[in-house]
Amino acid sequence: MTVSPRLDAALQAARAAAGVIAKAYRGNIDVRTKADRTPVTDVDVAAEQTIREILAERFPDDGFYGEETGVHEGGSGWLWLVDPIDGTRSFVRGYPFFSTQIAAMNDGDIVLGVSSAPLFEELAWAERGQGAWLNGEPCRVSEIPDLADAAVSSGNLKTLARGPRWKAWGEIVAEVARIRGYGDFYHYHLLAAGRIDGIVESDVNILDIAALSLIVSEAGGCFTDLDGAAIGLDTTSVLAGNPAIYDKLRSRL
Repeated sequence: MTVSPRLDAALQAARAAAGVIAKAYRGNIDVRTKADRTPVTDVDVAAEQTIREILAERFPDDGFYGEETGVHEGGSGWLWLVDPIDGTRSFVRGYPFFSTQIAAMNDGDIVLGVSSAPLFEELAWAERGQGAWLNGEPCRVSEIPDLADAAVSSGNLKTLARGPRWKAWGEIVAEVARIRGYGDFYHYHLLAAGRIDGIVESDVNILDIAALSLIVSEAGGCFTDLDGAAIGLDTTSVLAGNPAIYDKLRSRL
């Protein structure tokens, strides 16, 4: 594939952040609680600063929206969306379900995404119109058409559990071939690579899933919120899958 200058910078930033994170993993980490009751560590902040420095050096006029440092306006029409450690709870408890998420929006459209999971040794990326890639190899969603043969994964489901869709979700769980809760970045990597077939989440934010939404879409999948709306800055839920499984999940939910 042809790598654009911005994708090249995002890949460079993700690899640099992986170095920061790997050095601290399972070390003596100072954990604080933010106002939204989620944890943050000095490693989150250091990794985000590393990413921001690399991107700002290459593209000083771009905007930046970071999990730890908030929104910084730019004048170029580009906005970087960065979660330095998506899965901080996993990171602080010493299990490897966390990643670095870097995406870029151009005039409101997500046009590139990088998902780096250093402890899994997985690096996925996509650029609009260029396909999706995992560890340098092109990836594609599965072609399994029926829920009875499908593997479906869920992530955060608190809001779903409180709402009218919960009964329908239970019926889906009883019908599919396999139900798993891989969560975080991992089930999106599996979906893009054709190893599972559908995903449902009800409690996310755009920094969690911006890059992953493009990776899945460029791998041939469908990726919206639970109402079928396109992914945007206000997205809080996910429905994703290969086209056939996505359609069946959407009709049921």
